[in-house]
Amino acid sequence: MVEVKVGATWRAYLTNVLDPAVLPAADVVDRSARRWRIEEAFLVTKRLLGLSYLWSGAHNAVALQVWATWLLYAVLVDLSDAVAEELGMPLAAMSLEMCYRGLYHFTGAAARGEASDPVAYLADPANADLGVVKRRRPDRERAHELRDAWRQELNL
Repeated sequence: MVEVKVGATWRAYLTNVLDPAVLPAADVVDRSARRWRIEEAFLVTKRLLGLSYLWSGAHNAVALQVWATWLLYAVLVDLSDAVAEELGMPLAAMSLEMCYRGLYHFTGAAARGEASDPVAYLADPANADLGVVKRRRPDRERAHELRDAWRQELNL
């Protein structure tokens, strides 16, 4: 068990790796914070990219649909990462859904001859209303402050 004090609160994390040289306490906490990333990936592929609806019951058709959807997801993550890099932010600050929906607006601008690079278009401050950068929710602001203070204490 790894225990970390964040502000006035102690948090406990369990791991089966007992050697701190193999898995330092900071990595245990960081991995715990990222544990829901796979669930978020499934949510995006099912809800946003439509994988929850199968086009056919044939094995080959299902396999092709799953493969194509995960490929599109990988391209979407890569696009979002490029936009995050352009903005100097971490990928976690980006909304994959809004990057995906922003492509609709990009294609319209490209058809009018106003844009040619989707990364530059989505990162442009003039298009901030597309919402590709997640807004911090007031109810989670305290959690962000505690996490940032904890990272400072551990020099992450």
